[in-house]
Amino acid sequence: MKKIILAGGSGFLGQTLASHFLKSGHAVTVLSRSPQTATTGIREVTWDAGRTGDWVRELEGALAVINLAGRSVNCRYHARNRKLILESRVRSTEVIGQAIAKCQVPPAVWLNASTATIYQHTFGPAWDEAGEIRGTPEAKDEFSIEVATQWEKALNQAQTSATRKVALRAAMVLGAHKNSVFSMLRRLTRLGLGGKMGDGRQFVSWIHETDFCRAIEWLITHDTLSGPVNICAPNPVLNAEMMRTFREVFSRPLGLPAAGWMLKLGAFALRTETELIIKSRRVIPARLIESGFTFCFPLLRLALEDLRNSES
Repeated sequence: MKKIILAGGSGFLGQTLASHFLKSGHAVTVLSRSPQTATTGIREVTWDAGRTGDWVRELEGALAVINLAGRSVNCRYHARNRKLILESRVRSTEVIGQAIAKCQVPPAVWLNASTATIYQHTFGPAWDEAGEIRGTPEAKDEFSIEVATQWEKALNQAQTSATRKVALRAAMVLGAHKNSVFSMLRRLTRLGLGGKMGDGRQFVSWIHETDFCRAIEWLITHDTLSGPVNICAPNPVLNAEMMRTFREVFSRPLGLPAAGWMLKLGAFALRTETELIIKSRRVIPARLIESGFTFCFPLLRLALEDLRNSES
């Protein structure tokens, strides 16, 4: 069996990927700060994401290392959290690079998490991988752009000449996991709160969890792809359209909208930031499509109907 290493793989995306690769016949090892007793065939090994250690031997001969480590951005951006968000991403990336450099038989490919938030806030044409990278005061995203650029810089500077590197500029992943964005939006919709957020003009880039896993596997097996790759569906939607589709799929004719001031108040109460909602992320997966990748769920309605049906 070919070995897949998931660093920081204990969250929603890590669990989803681990299950996908296990079902496809791979040996999966998760590097975790708090490894659990494996009962599913997934091996868990302790690491602290801050320094190399005994876990480095797990990378020997691996087909792929996928690094998803990083402190959640779903928090208030005060000084302490900013430091944790930035350092957790940059340092874990540096350490993975050091570990790969120590390998006698290094992994064939290293896929490192990044974010589609790296692109400039836009209401215009969609950004492909050559899109503009710049913060916009209106979107309050300067800190997020700094994190994304430093994150990718750490990946690019790692000395791993025998290992292909890919920066995963991922959009919002829609999955049935209880901690996913889909579950939160579904809950709001069912409570009658599924209206547009702000003016509803901001674009939302997204991807179904099945296509996310398929895209990751595609990147592992297609060795001509390296550098930044957008991991998103080809059809971003306006926030107002997204919430209308949620209401239609879950049979809720009405949904109270959330004005700008309500978003600010709600973000403060929930200890998060309005940037996660108000920034317009209009991103397309140009490199995936050019390489021949096809989507099972190219349209939002198809994705939501599938996730709804998977509940029953």
